[in-house]
Amino acid sequence: MSSRPRPLLELDRADVRRARSLARSVGKPVVRIANRHTTVSVERATLRLAGLSGADHERVPWVNHLVDAVREGAGLEHGVTLPVWDALRRGEAPDLLTLAQKASSRSVDFRVPEGKEATAAAKQSRTAVAAGIRRIDRQRASRDRLVRRHGDPKQRPWIYLIVATGDIYEDIPQAQAAAREGADVIAVIRSTGQSLLDYVPEGATREGYAGTYATQENFRLMRAALDETSKEVGRYIRLTNYASGLCMPEIATLAGLERLDMMLNDSMYGILFRDINPIRTFVDQRFSRQIHARAGIIINTGEDNYLTTSDAVEAAHTVTVSQLLNEYFAKEAGLEDWQLGLGHAFEINPDLRDSFRMELAHALLARTLFPDAPLKWMPPTKHMTGDVFRGNLLDGFFNLVGALTGQGILLVGMMTEAVVTPWISDRDIALQNVRYVLNAAGGLTEDFHPPRDGFIQTRARQVLGEAIDLLQQIADEPGKAPLLEAIADGTFGEMKRPATAGKGLDGVVERADGYDNPAITLLEEGSTR
Repeated sequence: MSSRPRPLLELDRADVRRARSLARSVGKPVVRIANRHTTVSVERATLRLAGLSGADHERVPWVNHLVDAVREGAGLEHGVTLPVWDALRRGEAPDLLTLAQKASSRSVDFRVPEGKEATAAAKQSRTAVAAGIRRIDRQRASRDRLVRRHGDPKQRPWIYLIVATGDIYEDIPQAQAAAREGADVIAVIRSTGQSLLDYVPEGATREGYAGTYATQENFRLMRAALDETSKEVGRYIRLTNYASGLCMPEIATLAGLERLDMMLNDSMYGILFRDINPIRTFVDQRFSRQIHARAGIIINTGEDNYLTTSDAVEAAHTVTVSQLLNEYFAKEAGLEDWQLGLGHAFEINPDLRDSFRMELAHALLARTLFPDAPLKWMPPTKHMTGDVFRGNLLDGFFNLVGALTGQGILLVGMMTEAVVTPWISDRDIALQNVRYVLNAAGGLTEDFHPPRDGFIQTRARQVLGEAIDLLQQIADEPGKAPLLEAIADGTFGEMKRPATAGKGLDGVVERADGYDNPAITLLEEGSTR
């Protein structure tokens, strides 16, 4: 991102160190739990890396058939790859696709091999999965070449705009038009409810609900279209989708294979707002972030969602806590600072006195705590009333905070929020608003320095102090994984989500001694074969 001067707060360095230390101590037990478990989606993602794709006549993916058959016949405690490549070595089928097709009718006997047979199966599965990893590496190298060829946007923050008609063939011209009007990042919102599907739909889709299904073919089509537009407008246009829900690892894998550039990927969003089992989520998000790290994908986290269910002033510190936890989990999985699109939002009630000053304080706190991260700044939604003139003014103030505080990714606010799905004309007006503010005030980051003991600095230090207190409170929770207890108690977003409940719990498997997953091994080693 940009190296230009940023306005920083004067925070006590000891407080910042303590906040990160507490986040680490709270996060470590969750990582240990993730390392002791696998999920059906992690195993399906591994098969996708090995080249298995497609679906049956009822559009059930072959990876689902194969993982289900292995789980039924041999269990997943040792991973899916050992039984699968053992079956291939025993001649149950000539290739992976045929094996999956036979397994769908339960006509294959799976077992967990031992000794030399296990060693041979592990070696062959590693070779197959490594081919998928190398394809992700090639896609990352291709992105780097295209950025050098077409260039990056000249201004920061990057302008992020949403497209979502439900029909990929309608999304494409809208996305291209948005790029021509100045958007730097195109986000294709996922169809409502897809996060709760325990399979990834197949092929190009033309019917979605408040969004377009995330599929490998849809990824490919949109990426190809934006590559054409990148060449036309003379800057690389980035593509975003959602790696969340029950198929988080698989969608992350498909994003890497098809060269997406950003993925929404929050460590707790699925738990809090989709009632997905916490252990399932933490296992899946660790694998997905390992894929993102390898693919050079920027993640966008979802702290803005907390402020749609909680008061944005009273709960400001929970956003900071979540950002610190997201940072810890992301770096533990291999992501670098430039890939951390940590989220926050302009959601304070505008009728509240000094609301703009508090928004500035919260945005500056995030910018100061994470100086090298491309923070993702989200526009007002909760207090948009349908008055489009007031809405456009609020969006202008939101854009001004983004300019003043050096945010990295700015989602374009729509004055028609809470009224209709925006038309292209609505997006054009919104983009005019962004362009005016960034052109007129983008350089204010060099000039804006709030006084040490003024309202803004004092408010930011208060929020950081409350975040530290909350992290300490979580750390003091009884049990081996205090974060899971805090989530169960409703600490974040006022949602109570116990670790023993939630969607997808039946897809969580405790690893046995001798568990093997070549994808995880390759990603952690940094190997290509």
